[in-house]
Amino acid sequence: MMFLQYLVWGAWFATGYAFLTKKMGFTDAQAASCYATTNLAAMIAPFFMGMVADRFFAAERVLGVLHLLGAAFIYFASQQTTFAGFYPLLLAHTLCYMPTMALTNSVAFAQMSNPGKEFPGIRVLGTIGWIAAGQLVSAMKIDLNVQIFHVAAIAGVVLGIFSFLLPHTPPRAKGEPASIGSILGLDALSLMKDRSFAIFMIGSFLICIPLAFYYNLTGSFLGDRGVKDVAATMSWGQMSEIFFMLVFPLFFARLGVKWMLVAGMVAWAGRYFLFATHAGNEAALWPVYLGVILHGVCYDFFFVTGQVYVDERADAKIRSAAQGFIAFATYGLGMFVGSYIQGAVAEKYTTAGVKAWNHIWMVPALGAVGVLLLFVAFFRSPARANVKEAV
Repeated sequence: MMFLQYLVWGAWFATGYAFLTKKMGFTDAQAASCYATTNLAAMIAPFFMGMVADRFFAAERVLGVLHLLGAAFIYFASQQTTFAGFYPLLLAHTLCYMPTMALTNSVAFAQMSNPGKEFPGIRVLGTIGWIAAGQLVSAMKIDLNVQIFHVAAIAGVVLGIFSFLLPHTPPRAKGEPASIGSILGLDALSLMKDRSFAIFMIGSFLICIPLAFYYNLTGSFLGDRGVKDVAATMSWGQMSEIFFMLVFPLFFARLGVKWMLVAGMVAWAGRYFLFATHAGNEAALWPVYLGVILHGVCYDFFFVTGQVYVDERADAKIRSAAQGFIAFATYGLGMFVGSYIQGAVAEKYTTAGVKAWNHIWMVPALGAVGVLLLFVAFFRSPARANVKEAV
């Protein structure tokens, strides 16, 4: 289930932006708005989960229906030749897909007696699924071909059918009262009274604005720099993610929350500076490859550390709400804003179809440095409180 879940997304997301701009003729603003559908859907998904999926229907059945619908939408999107036709169908697909990320977690957790020990071994199959998608797309030589959406559609159909064979997982909140505040994690707003937590939330939102540049533009950048198997190369970042997740407890115990977060942001800024200063020499691509491999540090050291920090700071009664709040602010709102800024920046530095990559990448590089300085100056946290238990 986890393998297929992330294969669906990974099949098109790594190189889809490049396909839309280079083969479909979309402007950067149009391609960026297409990618922002995932973030818009991430903001809407909690409403669907809280008001519908968690209260009325078995998780595995909702999962199956959503994946079958999502597969149909992304297939029909691939048949479009204009932005006006493509955008609403991709939005429909992402609105179906984003709730399934929480649904797969619900199905998995419901079968476990000790989620803390059992879930990581299951969830890592999702990362492997994303890696497999990139390797498959490059092996088929369809990195910049409409068939990337067909691979996603086929995987969605397979997972949709398979979902009905999963163990029965009844609605976990049936009969319980619901509110917009609890669904969006707004009950955790009380934590914002603490200066350090407020700085953490503001910084997390801000750092996801430059993050959108990486997710949206790297496929196009690699292609322009002469990389042949773009999707496979992008999957090196997920391979790095697995490695750094394995060594995460060691670094966490030695550095603590603040310096783990800082290390993640340093890696982010470093990645963008590597991209910005690469001169375009195909024979010397190591700075580009290093920037991709840094994804493991960027993701694990910042996002996973952030989740641990929230778990430590939030009272048990609002812990789930706090995790929902940080997800809404980062994957949802932060990257949504970032995608539109990225589209505007990419258009500004594109002339006759040629992008001035050094100027484009310098924008998120400077943005990441700004957030880094904010954290260093103002963020305070218990350096090693409950580290062993949290990890």
